Amino acid sequence: MNNKKGGSIPLRVDILTLFPGMFDAVLQESILKRAQEKGALQIQTVNIRDFSENKHLQVDDYPYGGGAGMLMKADVVIRALKSVENPQAHVVYLSPQGRKLNTQIARELSEYDHLVFLCGHYEGIDERVMKKVDEEISIGDYVLTGGELPAMVLLDAVARFVPGVLGDAHSAEEESFSDDLLEYPQYTRPEEVEGETVPAILLSGHHKNIERWRKQQSLLRTLLKRPEILLKHSFDEEEEYLLCEILFGRIPEKKKKRKSES
Repeated sequence: MNNKKGGSIPLRVDILTLFPGMFDAVLQESILKRAQEKGALQIQTVNIRDFSENKHLQVDDYPYGGGAGMLMKADVVIRALKSVENPQAHVVYLSPQGRKLNTQIARELSEYDHLVFLCGHYEGIDERVMKKVDEEISIGDYVLTGGELPAMVLLDAVARFVPGVLGDAHSAEEESFSDDLLEYPQYTRPEEVEGETVPAILLSGHHKNIERWRKQQSLLRTLLKRPEILLKHSFDEEEEYLLCEILFGRIPEKKKKRKSES
C-alpha cells in the first residue's frame, strides 16, 4: 500500500459501493468519459453486495451494544476490498471523520498508481474494516446518506491532476483553489452584453499587465468572498504589494522607489 507512481498512467480507481448504478452517468459523460477513452484513467465500480455469503445478500446488521441504525458487515466489506487489493492500492474511506478535501489532497492522491474508494452506507461500517483503510476523506461537515456522492466529488477532483485527463495541461493549476485563492473573473464574446463591457485591460494584448490584473482580482475576490483563505495563504512579494493596493488604494513606498530606480 501507499506506493506512489513515477509518472506512469493510467490511474486505476476501484469504487466499492452498494449502488454502482449511481456512477453510470458520471462515468459516461464529459471529462471522465473522455479520460477513460484516452486511457488516462481506468475506473470500475465493484458491488459490495456481490461479496455477501448470505442467501439474501445481506450486507448490514445491528451493532453490538445496541443503538440506532445498521452497520455494514466487516466480513463482506473485507472480501470486497481483497478482490481489488494489490501492493499499490491506496484505500480511501469516504467519511465525515476524515481530512477535509482540498486541492492539495486531490493532487496528492493523483500521484498514486491505484486508488480504492470505499463508500459507506447506513450508520457506517464495522470498525474492523478500518485496518484495511489507508485514510479517511470528508467533503464537508454535513451528513449524506452514503459515500457515493463524496466518491464522485473526490474522483472528479483527483482526475483533473492526472496527466492526459484535461486538454490543457495547465488548466487544473489555474483554477480556483489551485494556489489557495479564488479564480479571477473571466469574459468571452460578445464584447458587450446589456451595456456591460469586458474590462479594457483584457483587450489590451499586454500580457504582463493582464497577468497582474488577474492576480489582483483573484486576491480581491478571495478577500470579499472567502477572507479566511488569506490567513493560510503564503504571499509572494507581488501579492503583498497588490493586497496593499487593494486595501489602502496605493502601492507601498518601497515599491515606488524600486520603480524610480529602474
